[in-house]
Amino acid sequence: MKIRFTPSARAQFLSALDYIRRDDPAAARRMRQKAEEVLRRLETFPESGRTLPEFPDLPYREVIVTPYRFFYRVEGESVWIVAVWHGARLPKEPTG
Repeated sequence: MKIRFTPSARAQFLSALDYIRRDDPAAARRMRQKAEEVLRRLETFPESGRTLPEFPDLPYREVIVTPYRFFYRVEGESVWIVAVWHGARLPKEPTG
């Protein structure tokens, strides 16, 4: 499996890192490292994320890298990260 980001999910992730970096560059590095570690696990175990509690019938799953939620879907040999949201944000149906 290969981890891929949709353009909008990549922008959301980079924006989150930039936001954290403004106050604490070391925290932004730790967040990026933790996210990479969690997402690498999906290469071997793509179904390990939970289904979305708000949308259990959709073909999306999520992994949490506190305080962010990484929404994804599996397509063939790829795990597509489709959205990255702060956990306090109320989700609407993901698209991607």
